[in-house]
Amino acid sequence: TGRSRDGFFGGGSDRRQACAPQASGRPSPARATNTRVTSESGPRLGGAGAGQTTKMVNQICIAGLIQGLSEGIAFAQRAGLDIDAVVDTISKGAAGSWQMENRARTMAAGEFDFGFAVEWMRKDLAIALAEGDRLGAQLPVTALVDQFYRRVIERGGSRWDTSSLVQLLQQP
Repeated sequence: TGRSRDGFFGGGSDRRQACAPQASGRPSPARATNTRVTSESGPRLGGAGAGQTTKMVNQICIAGLIQGLSEGIAFAQRAGLDIDAVVDTISKGAAGSWQMENRARTMAAGEFDFGFAVEWMRKDLAIALAEGDRLGAQLPVTALVDQFYRRVIERGGSRWDTSSLVQLLQQP
């Protein structure tokens, strides 16, 4: 099988296959990644390794987004707001996201037994942070969120969904 320097290539026989992000958070069997994409299924992102780098971009973005959503939910809970009403209101504006629509209510309820596991996210963030160092890219929020995920794992949440960041704020 094809394999890149950063280990993101899947186990298929087609060397054009690379792992790429998918909103569902359902892992494929190949290397515990989200999904596979062949060159025929989407836009060309760049040269060799661009798909892997794009996955890094996805994980960097989602890490910051989940932390912001976690802080918003914990804040709303402490303020005594109705989470359903808050999500219904703000999800239609600039704060709206797939994570908000699909995870905000379960986050508020403390349900983290589905989706992309924290241990997989830490693996992906480690790869992205190493590549960031190599490129000279500053990733301070990503590094911080990675440490928050470390704390989730220390609490026994290695297989919890990545939205479990909120638990650190709900139960400090």
